[in-house]
Amino acid sequence: MELTPIKIPEIPLPFDIPALMHPPVDHFIIALPIVVLLLEIINLFAKKKAIGVVSFFLIILTVVAAVAAYLTGSADGKAAWDLLSEAGQSALKDHKILGTYLMLASAVVLLFKLLSAIINRALMKGLFLFVLIFFVAGILKQGKEGGELVYTHGANVKIVKIKDDALFDCQDDLSDYVAEEKEAEEEAKAAAEAKKTEESKSTETVTEKKVETSEAEKTEVAKEEPAAAEAEAPAAESETAAAGETATADTEASATAEVEVEKVPAAPEAQPEVATH
Repeated sequence: MELTPIKIPEIPLPFDIPALMHPPVDHFIIALPIVVLLLEIINLFAKKKAIGVVSFFLIILTVVAAVAAYLTGSADGKAAWDLLSEAGQSALKDHKILGTYLMLASAVVLLFKLLSAIINRALMKGLFLFVLIFFVAGILKQGKEGGELVYTHGANVKIVKIKDDALFDCQDDLSDYVAEEKEAEEEAKAAAEAKKTEESKSTETVTEKKVETSEAEKTEVAKEEPAAAEAEAPAAESETAAAGETATADTEASATAEVEVEKVPAAPEAQPEVATH
C-alpha cells in the first residue's frame, strides 16, 4: 500500500547533524519498541507496576529515538540523494514517508500507554498492546527497507561515493573532451568555409578576367575587320582591272588573228593534167 506523503515543516536546529549518524540511531529505534513489547507481554502475566513504569520510560526513549532517526535520516538522505539511481531515489522517498509515519506513531503509542495506565481496564490494555504490535511491525519493515537502501542501492557507502566521485571526474573529463572536439570541429568547418569562399572568389576573378579578355579580343577583331576590308578593296579593284586588261588584250589578239587570216590568199586550185599522146 502506497502511503500519502506527510509534509512536516523543517525546524532550524542550533547545531549541524553529523553525517552517517542515522545507522547508529536506528539501532535504538528498532530495539526499544521490541523490548517494550516483550515487557508488556510479560506484564500481562506478572502484573508488576515496576515493569509498567520501565515500559513507560522506554516508550519515551522510543519517541526521542524516532525523532532523532527522522532528523538524521533526513540529513543522510540529502547527502545520498545525488549518488543514487532512479530506483534508489524512489526507495529513499518511500523510506522517508514510512519513517515520518512511524515518528508520529511513536507519539500515538505513548498516548495509548498513558491511557492504559489511567484507565485500568483490560480493553484499554488490549488496545494499547495492539497499537504497540502494529508499531513494532512497522519499525521492522522500515529497518528492512533501510538495509536494502544500503546494501542494494549503496546509500551512504564510502566506496560507492569514491567510485561515484571517480565516475564524476571521468564524466567531467569526457565533457571537456567533447567540448574541445566540438570546438575543433567548428574551427575546421569555419576554415573549410573560408577556403571555399576564397576559392569561389578566385574562380569568379578568373572567370571575370576570361570574360574581359574575350570581350577585348572580340573588340580587336571587330576593329581589324574594317581595316582588312579597306585593305582588300584596292587589291580587288586592281585584280579586277588586271583581269579587264587581260580580257581586252585577248580580244584584240583574237581580232588581229582573224584579220590576218582574211589577208592570206587562197591557194590556187590544182590544174588537171592534160594527157598527151
